[in-house]
Amino acid sequence: NETSQRMRTRLGCLSQKSDSCSDFTAILPDKPTRALKRLSTEEATRWADSFDVLLTHKYGVAAFRAFLKTEFSEENLEFWLACEEFKKIRSTTKLATKAHRIFEEFVDVQAPREVNIDFQTREATRRNLEEPSPSCFDQAQGKIHSLMEKDSYPRFLRSKIYTDLLSQTQRRLS
Repeated sequence: NETSQRMRTRLGCLSQKSDSCSDFTAILPDKPTRALKRLSTEEATRWADSFDVLLTHKYGVAAFRAFLKTEFSEENLEFWLACEEFKKIRSTTKLATKAHRIFEEFVDVQAPREVNIDFQTREATRRNLEEPSPSCFDQAQGKIHSLMEKDSYPRFLRSKIYTDLLSQTQRRLS
């Protein structure tokens, strides 16, 4: 059945799971070596200043995404990023279509990449979709931001992905 298939897939990923800088470079927006050359130790160190600093840097987002993949929780970041893009939509038709797509993918119960939010937030978001606006996911996005900031972000800063990355940028300088 579908559940056991999904479990097998997850277990397969687990057995191959690694938590290193090479995982990070595999999903970089640019060519990995060029990206690592461009990333300064100072920039990478600033990601530890605050979660929001990390989220404003494309390589920071890529490194955090690689880390979340090792924890099987990248849907949180994907949802947060989808909400950020959603807020930029100006066409009301596109807004409604995208709102339903985001809801079906991340918010609805049993969504393929369901994020971990409470029932009240899920229902409030469902009601917001009756008249979609750029702010209709704000409450859910805020909850997921807090969850990542309190939970995943501190672990990311201690992760091998982040520490490897820092040592690689420092090695380049010496």
